[in-house]
Amino acid sequence: MKKVPSSIKDERLIKVRRDQMIKGAVSLFKEKGFHKTTTREIAKASGFSIGTLYEYIRTKEDVLFLVCDYIYERVKDQMGKKIDMDNMDEYSLKEAISAYFQLMDDMQDEVVVMYQEVKSLSKDAQEYVLNKERDMLELFEHVIKRSFPNEMTEEDVKLLANNIFIQGQMWGFRRWILHKQFSLEAYTNRQLHYLFHGLSITRGK
Repeated sequence: MKKVPSSIKDERLIKVRRDQMIKGAVSLFKEKGFHKTTTREIAKASGFSIGTLYEYIRTKEDVLFLVCDYIYERVKDQMGKKIDMDNMDEYSLKEAISAYFQLMDDMQDEVVVMYQEVKSLSKDAQEYVLNKERDMLELFEHVIKRSFPNEMTEEDVKLLANNIFIQGQMWGFRRWILHKQFSLEAYTNRQLHYLFHGLSITRGK
């Protein structure tokens, strides 16, 4: 996680305040965009003063870092709760995918904001966001390798991880139209069907 400086030493309070900040900022960034949103507006939406805001961040860009970290930490935490990362099988991969799709549904606004506003960040900051995305991809690569040991090439593992990653995001970005035909459960089940049907064909060759 990126170390965003804070003058507050209480880690519990930092987490509470920053969670408030993320929620308030995401709503504003989605409505107005990153550049048109002021730190004063973020403070108000978060429920505290501008002075308090600057006790937890230095710049508005720090808030986007926090949003990015929040998404990654939620994915890592939920996957850790759903599966045993050291003892995996095909069921583990299904559980990991289902948990990830659910998170993309829960965090639709955060994910949309992150990708819409990444262009607003400095080059170094953009690289940080991309590295966080790579970290999430590596989580799936790890699960795939452990679920299908010695059965897939490194290239196939990476491609499959990217496919899963994009399918989850597709639900977030395209939910406005997909939900007219699918519930999240139905969408997840169909994607799992296609994925494992394709894997069974490939493994049967």
